[in-house]
Amino acid sequence: MAATQRSSPRRLLWRTLLGLTIVGVLVAAVAVVALYRTWSDRAVSTVGQVPFERPLAMPELDEGVVIDGVRVFELTADEATAELKPGVETPTFGYDGPFLGPTLRMARGERVEVRVRNDLAETTTVHWHGMSLPAVADGGPHSPIEPGATWTPTWTVDQPAATLWYHPHPHRATEHQVLQGLAGMVLVDDGESPDALPHEYGVDDVPVIVQDRSFAGDGSFVDSARRFANTGVLGEELLVNGTWGPYLDVTTERIRLRLLNGSTARVYDFGFADDRPFALVGTDGGLLAAPTTLDRIRLSPGERAEIVVDVNPGETTVLRSFPPDLGLGPNERFEGGDDRFDVLELRAADELVPSAALPARLAELAAPDADDVVRTRSFDLSGTRSIDGEPMDIERIDAVVKAGSTEIWEVSGSGTAHSFHVHDVQFRVLSIDGDAPPPELRGRKDTVFLEQGRHYRLLIRFGDHPDDEVPYMFHCHLLRHEDNGMMGQFLVTADGDGPDRIDAPHDHGP
Repeated sequence: MAATQRSSPRRLLWRTLLGLTIVGVLVAAVAVVALYRTWSDRAVSTVGQVPFERPLAMPELDEGVVIDGVRVFELTADEATAELKPGVETPTFGYDGPFLGPTLRMARGERVEVRVRNDLAETTTVHWHGMSLPAVADGGPHSPIEPGATWTPTWTVDQPAATLWYHPHPHRATEHQVLQGLAGMVLVDDGESPDALPHEYGVDDVPVIVQDRSFAGDGSFVDSARRFANTGVLGEELLVNGTWGPYLDVTTERIRLRLLNGSTARVYDFGFADDRPFALVGTDGGLLAAPTTLDRIRLSPGERAEIVVDVNPGETTVLRSFPPDLGLGPNERFEGGDDRFDVLELRAADELVPSAALPARLAELAAPDADDVVRTRSFDLSGTRSIDGEPMDIERIDAVVKAGSTEIWEVSGSGTAHSFHVHDVQFRVLSIDGDAPPPELRGRKDTVFLEQGRHYRLLIRFGDHPDDEVPYMFHCHLLRHEDNGMMGQFLVTADGDGPDRIDAPHDHGP
């Protein structure tokens, strides 16, 4: 009887351990199944599902008016409601309209002025992405426009012909306002671009602003990131120039598409459904020296590419985004690396107007020259909230550079994918992990995709707009990362000296 009593606790212990083990196995199995289902559900594809029933909206071409020798533009940011998706009314923001804004056109050497009125119920700014201009006109978080106020920056355009863009840049609220629809293109002309390049706006020279969105049940844009996504909001449908399911009637043998990744987090790998080649003729900061034949071009948020594609009479082809290589391994799927989208259908007319052959040379573009570099700096974009372990402080200056000087910035990213943007400059990519960059990264750039764990050397010549008080920004252009604090500030001064702290406007974040 005593022996039986001594063995009972052991049996109870073993039964308890066995029960706990079974429960643990079941919990782990449920977790694995849930993770697998989440992983398997993350791949998004609209290939073959887009009806292409709406003509591509063409943003109004706004060339401003010349007043006393100054080209003057007017923009008003306001709230609206738009039927972006058939039968769905969506609350939006827009410039001079319900969604997006006009294409502003200006020329090198011109003095320009933009009168920006804010009719929103919240503070905004307007940043001229890719433009070289004084910091006080740059439109970063140090230039807030209060509701009902008007901001009037002015500057002289001094850079080659390029496809640039404008968008809000308020401290900690950029993602929200871009998601709602605030963005537009800027075209800079320089009088030197070859006439043989397609150049009739809206006919054979077409802006293509690609943005992803998901729609909630009430028609509003979904602004929450999906599970396990560290890059930000990834929509499951596309808008092109604000058009859902767009087609473009092509009337010429060649067409120039000015591609802009206007999304807040998604990376695209553009090509055509039939794998036809196209000529890459320009990147962020302007034309390449010569056309480069590609069949894919990867663009992260903020990047641009000008491509020229040939079409045959009567045919159709579809601009598509293929699964982009994000360099994230198993996490690719959660960050959109397995997603594919039909973007825009091109419908060639039965009779096409002849197009000139592409010229062998496009622009003067000297090879990068690092002989006059005065300093090398290093920056690490780690995680989603900081650069070099420091979150954004709107009063802290992270670097002071001398106006007109040249530096090398060594930039790397970890934790997830990043898109690195520097205000005011067009840099050249010297190398990636010590190797020469691919052809699509050999032109002028202001934004570059950072694959996790890789090292990018950027040659940067800074502008000639010294200012001891107003800084420029450098940051991740995945806008949730930017809003979270993955941003730094630099001053450009006459002698390369400056303060490490400045006064800043009140934080207008939501």
